[in-house]
Amino acid sequence: MIRPNAHVAMMDAYALADLSAPPGKRLVSLCQNESLRPPSPLAAEAAARAARDQHLYPDPDWTTLRAAIGALHRIDPAAIICGNGSLDLIGCLARAYLAPGDAALIPAHAYPFFRTATLATGARLDTAPEKDLTVDAAALLAAVTPATRIVFVANPGNPTGTRISTADLTQLRQTLPEDVLLVIDEAYGEFADTPQDHCFDLVDRGNAVILRTFSKAYGLAGARVGWGVFPASIAAEVRKVLNPNNVSAASQAAAAAALSDQGYMRETCALTTGIRDRFRADLQGTSLCLPQSFTNFALIRFPSASAAQAADSALRAEGIFLRAQGGADLPECLRATIGVADDMALAAEVLKDWCKREGLS
Repeated sequence: MIRPNAHVAMMDAYALADLSAPPGKRLVSLCQNESLRPPSPLAAEAAARAARDQHLYPDPDWTTLRAAIGALHRIDPAAIICGNGSLDLIGCLARAYLAPGDAALIPAHAYPFFRTATLATGARLDTAPEKDLTVDAAALLAAVTPATRIVFVANPGNPTGTRISTADLTQLRQTLPEDVLLVIDEAYGEFADTPQDHCFDLVDRGNAVILRTFSKAYGLAGARVGWGVFPASIAAEVRKVLNPNNVSAASQAAAAAALSDQGYMRETCALTTGIRDRFRADLQGTSLCLPQSFTNFALIRFPSASAAQAADSALRAEGIFLRAQGGADLPECLRATIGVADDMALAAEVLKDWCKREGLS
C-alpha cells in the first residue's frame, strides 16, 4: 500500500463541526462562526446573473473584485490576491515559505488552521503564551528562533475574540527580524474596524501580509472568497502555488456586489454585536467567564475541562451545538457563534439552568 509523507501521516485531520442534532430536536448551529443572516440581496442577485455563464472559467485575476476591494479600502488592486476563502491563502503562504527544518510561530490559542497549514509542509510549529487570552507581542518576540520563517497572528483572535491594537502590531513588525514574514489574519476585521485603525500599510515594509474574508461580516461563507494585501515579491511566490481558477465567477460577482452594499454589512455587524453583548450580559450572574469579544462569537470559559464537556452535553441534548476548543489548547472553553436573538436566548437559558444544577450560579 502506498504510504503518505511521514509528516502528513503524523498530523491530525482538521476538526470539523459536529452537526448531528438528537432526534426530535431542532438543530441550533452556533459552532461555525457563520453570519446570523444571509448576504446582501445585491450579492445574491449578482451571483445568480453570473451563474448563467458557468461554462466559462472564472477570471483568474479577479479584476472586478480586486478593483472593488481596492476602491473601498484605498489599496492598489495590484497588491491584492483573492483566494478560495482565507484558508486558501494561509495554505499557499505556508507552502511558499515553509519547509522541513523551518518553523512557524503562533500565539498559544491561535486559529487551529495555522497549525494544519504549517505541519502540512513538514515545518515545526512553535507557540508563545498569551496574556489574558490576548496576543502578547513581547512573548511572540521572545519565542522567535533562527528557524522561524512565519509568524501567524489572527486579530481579532479566533477562538478568543480578543484583539490587540494596530500600534502593537506595528511594533511587532518593526521588532521582528527582517527575514521573518508576519501574516495577520483579519477574518473578523469588519467587526472591530474603526476608520483610523487599520494596518494595511504594514505591507509596504515588504515582509507582512494582511488577510481578510467575505465569510463573516458579509455573510458569504458558502461562496468561499478571501483576499489579502501582499508585497509584490511575496505575491509573485504565492501565485506559483495558487490554483489559478480558485474563486468561481459567481462568488467573485457576489463578493463585489456585497462590497457595494456597505450599509447592509454594517447593519449585520451592529445586529451581531448587539445580540452578542446581550448574550454575554445574560450569563454574567453565573460563574462562567466570557472575555470581551470583537467578533461574531463569544468564548465561554468554564471552571474546568470536565465542566465544559458537561455543559456541552447539556446543550447538545437540546439541539444546541457550540464548538469545543481543545484544539486551541482551551479544553475548558466552548465558543458560541452569535446567531439570531431567539437562539442565543435559548442557549443562555440552557447554560443558566445547567449552572444552577451544578451550583455555578
